Amino acid sequence: MLKSYNKQELIDSWTIDEIEEKINKSEEKKMEDELKLGIGNEEFAALKPAIVKVVGVRVGEYGDKKAKKVVVVCKHPDKIETIEISSIKYENKGKLESVGLWINKDSKGLIRKGCALAIFLQSAGVKTIEQLNGKDLQTTTEDKGYLTFKGY
Repeated sequence: MLKSYNKQELIDSWTIDEIEEKINKSEEKKMEDELKLGIGNEEFAALKPAIVKVVGVRVGEYGDKKAKKVVVVCKHPDKIETIEISSIKYENKGKLESVGLWINKDSKGLIRKGCALAIFLQSAGVKTIEQLNGKDLQTTTEDKGYLTFKGY
């Protein structure tokens, strides 16, 4: 007669080597599955510009220099999952441009006046990055069709 195990008893009985082996096999299986992927017939479905609700804000480090950029987590009315936006489209020298929300500090350690992040915060009606939480903000599209915040 076979002994019946519950899931936790079985997991508790595994050694570290057995757990690592199972994880590696799982990752190998996922990679094999991805290598077999074919080309689908659905194109990129870009979200339409809309007013989004800010549900979170974080600062990420990007590139070799680990430059800091603000990433705004939003709820879009046409999508169940949250989306992340980290750029603004605004008027600069008479033309519209999309720029990342890079943290650019002045000599006093404050956000540099006139930089894209400062313009974004002003257009959102806030003075600090954390005050963005709960705000309703207008989006638009940038040149590649991705959503960006509207700052003009």
